[in-house]
Amino acid sequence: MRKLIYVVLMMVMVGCTPPGPLSEGEGTSSDSPAAARHPLSEGEGLPQPAATPSQRGTTSPRPSPGGEGVNSPALTGTPSQRGTASRTLENIDSLMWWRADSALAVMLEFAGSEAADSLDVFEGHYCQVLIAELLYKNYYKQSNREEVLKAVGYFDSIVGMDGADARGKADARGVAVQRRDAFLAARAHYINGVGYYERDSLIEACQEYLNTLRMMESHFAENELVDKKAWFMALTYNRLGELFSAQFMQEPAIYCYKEALAYDRIAQVSPDKIANILYHLGKQYDKLNEADSAACCYEKALELLTERNALLYRDLISVRALFEYSSHNDTVNSLDSLKRMTAQATNETERLNRYMIIGGIYQDMGQYDSAKAYFEPVLEFEKESGMASVSARALREIAMSEGDTLKANQYATMLIEKTTTAAEKQAQVSKLNDMFQNYLQEKQEAASLRERRKAVRMTLAMVMALVVLAAVVVILMRRSHRKRMAANEAETQRRLNEALQRHGETERELQTKMEQAAQHTKEVLQQRAKAIYHSEEDDKLQRIMAEFETTYPRATEKLQKVCPDLSETERKLAILTFLRLRAKEEAELLGLSENTVRKYRSALYKKLDLGQFSVLVE
Repeated sequence: MRKLIYVVLMMVMVGCTPPGPLSEGEGTSSDSPAAARHPLSEGEGLPQPAATPSQRGTTSPRPSPGGEGVNSPALTGTPSQRGTASRTLENIDSLMWWRADSALAVMLEFAGSEAADSLDVFEGHYCQVLIAELLYKNYYKQSNREEVLKAVGYFDSIVGMDGADARGKADARGVAVQRRDAFLAARAHYINGVGYYERDSLIEACQEYLNTLRMMESHFAENELVDKKAWFMALTYNRLGELFSAQFMQEPAIYCYKEALAYDRIAQVSPDKIANILYHLGKQYDKLNEADSAACCYEKALELLTERNALLYRDLISVRALFEYSSHNDTVNSLDSLKRMTAQATNETERLNRYMIIGGIYQDMGQYDSAKAYFEPVLEFEKESGMASVSARALREIAMSEGDTLKANQYATMLIEKTTTAAEKQAQVSKLNDMFQNYLQEKQEAASLRERRKAVRMTLAMVMALVVLAAVVVILMRRSHRKRMAANEAETQRRLNEALQRHGETERELQTKMEQAAQHTKEVLQQRAKAIYHSEEDDKLQRIMAEFETTYPRATEKLQKVCPDLSETERKLAILTFLRLRAKEEAELLGLSENTVRKYRSALYKKLDLGQFSVLVE
């Protein structure tokens, strides 16, 4: 086990340069929900990091707990070692939420210790989820994919997606343990979604993020989603917002960013993080041309932002400058702000983003030479990006305005290639939208169910309150009016007995009438059968059978179920006998001899009690 853990960490960190910071800003102490509420004393007893951050580039990670199944026995290690391993993992988990870099260092030391060999099945999968989260929060790519997938399957096997405990041991294990497992299951789905997203598997990533939300919402009431859980919900919604935004799905992105914003406020994250969400929310409104809503988000973000040297600040100044130009035609100040932010850009991507905005303003002003000076570097540097498509489209429009057909056709060719790619992605966007709408529908149905249950509980509470009130009133009345209550009870009992007696008599009378009606029906049918028999008609038997079927529509069906081995002749004979026809009359109707009919009757009586047949008919 120790060797497997260590190998995964080594695979990532040896010769691996961490990617740039993620949009969520995970892993920094400033992003921790109320970091001051997590004093360092929570980590007391943690092993000291085996390597400093500068040394971690020469250490390494590990794969998973050997692929053991859910029902596999615990791995090696003494009970004391297993206890140490479990406590260490819990400490690493606690530390990770506010100091992800330190938590990774502790995990590295743990991976090299004997305690790592003592993990049981649960701890092994728990450890894999922690490793994936630590790699992500420290900007390393996920290297333990197989182990994460196993962890997802394991936690799903013990925690139901619908809120149930799949092992059926909630009472024995305790609510706290059940909720711990549900939270871990949700985190496993989340980090699995991160792994899919890193591999551009957007459908699978979206599905896992939605599964994360389903797991949390089915196991925790809204008032329980606070502190870490609220922060975790915000992270999940933020990831979904980022995914939808990248696919130009503004409505779902707006919904997710609003939910992320609400949970971030519950978790009391840093103002800078809330400003970041507001910025992304404003961008979605911008794409929908809802300028007022976008401007409101940008202004609120600037009010909250404390860091003036950050990329977010420059982005906000840039979009505000563009808003000032489009709303108030403030060309000079807008371009001045944008060019100042361009000069402060820390990388080429940021610089080209500013170029796109500046080029768009010059194009709108009709200053095509200046516009081309900004659009062409974008097209040259980012040939495969979304910015390149926008730049090519703008340059094509400029070329057409200038009458340069050759260049316009060149840019059009580039756009055709990009359009083909976009058309191929349309099916993916449609699938993502269907998945999100299904989630919203499920969430609405779950909310409606909770409301109905709440209404039922309120009704029951009111009923119970009324019952208690009535009981109090009865007690007080009994104390002061005992004799009268006794008399009332006696009178009530007498009336009840009389009512029951009348009810019984009514039932008996109704039963008698029903029996009389049934007997009358039977007698009328028998008389009708006699009349048909004595008539001059040729199809007497068919007429009698038809009269019987009309009077007792389901009798033949019941007879077939009770005696499935009756022949057609025996069935007809049973009906004729029920109609009180004599053997001679039956023989004539059936076209048989009287002696044959008597033989049939004898065989029929062995198979069927005619009294039983009467019950079937009635």
